[in-house]
Amino acid sequence: MLTFQKRQVVRGLFKAVLASGLLAASLAHAQSGPVKLMVGFPAGGGTDAIARILADKLKDQLAVPVVVENKAGAGGQIAAQALKNATPDGNTLFLSHDHTITILPLVVKNPGYDSARDFVPVAGFATFVNGLAVSGGTPAKSMAEYVAWVQKQGAGKDTVGVPAPASVPEFLVKVIGQKYRLDLQAAPYRGSAPMMADMLGNQIHAGVGSVPDFIENQKAGKIRVVAVLGSQRQAALPEVPTFAELGLAGFEDVPYYGIFAPKGTPQATLDKLSGAVAKVVALPDVRERLTAMGLTVGYMTGAQLGSREHAYAQTWARIIKDSGFKAQ
Repeated sequence: MLTFQKRQVVRGLFKAVLASGLLAASLAHAQSGPVKLMVGFPAGGGTDAIARILADKLKDQLAVPVVVENKAGAGGQIAAQALKNATPDGNTLFLSHDHTITILPLVVKNPGYDSARDFVPVAGFATFVNGLAVSGGTPAKSMAEYVAWVQKQGAGKDTVGVPAPASVPEFLVKVIGQKYRLDLQAAPYRGSAPMMADMLGNQIHAGVGSVPDFIENQKAGKIRVVAVLGSQRQAALPEVPTFAELGLAGFEDVPYYGIFAPKGTPQATLDKLSGAVAKVVALPDVRERLTAMGLTVGYMTGAQLGSREHAYAQTWARIIKDSGFKAQ
């Protein structure tokens, strides 16, 4: 029979073992760094700039380095495939908007990933709109003036840049052409940065892309955004009308930005990452910088981001089907 003293020793050992187990479980979910925040587009574009703003603040919240890694190519497919194959420990994340997460799986037969099966939403932090911008090589200052210029200079034909093939901007080029009875041909680029370079060099007369991609050159007077999507005018561009105002309705559902992790990432890790994103986007300087870039900042939990992604996919599946586009 154990004496009182021996029982105390056994209890102490049991508590120590239990504590060590809890500590091990806690460490299994703890953030070990550095964290790699992947972006599917080249450095210098809007998505890259957004990622660097968040990474700079996330390192403070997570107490580990957060490094932006540009894995450009195929509209974000390369980065998405890398996320799919990453270890689900919270150390590899993907900052992306709707194109890679929602649109590509609708227009590419074998993108190399399935968003619902291979990824888990961590948190959403903003929505944005796409718009049509004209280069400095055109005199147009409005949508009507651009249409008139194309009709006069190009006999109704023009080439319009888009940041990725089979993207929302490419579909918009087709719809805009149909609306204004113009022969507009989309010219896909490998990201917004090279598209913007050609716009600034007047190699192309117009481009369709996200407001964050256009905003700095718009402010500098080097390009002119003449119309935006969405249900209301943007705070960063209050003078620019929506396409709905101009008679092109049906594109009020706006895209989103979010952060994603590999499927299988522990829930405790996801909760920690999501909480860190919530704190970062609540910072006044972060909100100010993102808003100035043309984003509408608003935190979404992983579940909310997943629901938004699902609804957005349903909307665009219908639009893509109606356009007659066949997955390639």
